[in-house]
Amino acid sequence: MPRFSEETLTGWTRPPSQTEETKLSNASNRVREAIKADEKLKSESIEIFGQGSYANNTNVRLNSDIDINVRFTGGFYFDLPEGKERSDFGLDSPIQYSFSEFKNDVQKALTYRFGQDNVVRKNKCIRVLGNSNRVQTDVVPTWNHRRYNKNGNYVVGARLKADSGEWIVNYPKQHIANGIDKNKATERKFKRLVRLYKKIRYKMIEDELPVNGNIQSFLLECLVWNIPNRNITSYYSWTERLKQSIIYLYKQTESKELCKEWGEVSELLYLFHSGRKWSIQDVHAHLRQMWNYLQY
Repeated sequence: MPRFSEETLTGWTRPPSQTEETKLSNASNRVREAIKADEKLKSESIEIFGQGSYANNTNVRLNSDIDINVRFTGGFYFDLPEGKERSDFGLDSPIQYSFSEFKNDVQKALTYRFGQDNVVRKNKCIRVLGNSNRVQTDVVPTWNHRRYNKNGNYVVGARLKADSGEWIVNYPKQHIANGIDKNKATERKFKRLVRLYKKIRYKMIEDELPVNGNIQSFLLECLVWNIPNRNITSYYSWTERLKQSIIYLYKQTESKELCKEWGEVSELLYLFHSGRKWSIQDVHAHLRQMWNYLQY
């Protein structure tokens, strides 16, 4: 007999309350106010938007962190296709403003707004600590990043440099847009299934199972993204939908050849490319552990 009833699983698929949903906009507004109040940053070209679980409406825990992207759009980094040079795309005028300077300026603005004791610089973000009036917020300074094709077209992502020296490129806006589209295509079941996977992971941790730390919230969302829509919409209960989705992912991760082309939700980066914290083996083992935990 399954560990959790259909009623319990159905409850876990639902988003947080309306009050929780306002936290993203409130956090975004506070960060925007801090940036606009800064004498240097208010004159720069900057966009501010939510990313992560709250922005994608797949969050499952109350009072979880909110991620806000503060992106400099007055310049950009870029990747060129093989055989192309900077001059082929007119990229010969560097901007006299570095990423490190930008991150420092964002930190100064947040410190002035929230106070030194409430702002902590992290490797990839600047954390504004929560209190009784606001939720903890991770502010991620980024720059525009262009990935060029040979014909001169490009897609725009976000690039950041961690304090450890690592450069990271991702595509949060494409992630949000694709998630919305898949949710519509699956009769609003995609994001509900994502919440189930995340909630069950938290329950496993609460029950003191040795859950692999590489199995992160972002990874679980991407795994569900790679489940065909028909495998999400073909069942009439969450018990069966969850069960069949685990079977699909487990079979597909038995061999690298079956899932090596899987992408992130943005469909602009491979899910299992080199340098990831997680591996196909990590995912396969987690699915088996999840199956046993659910008593299927």
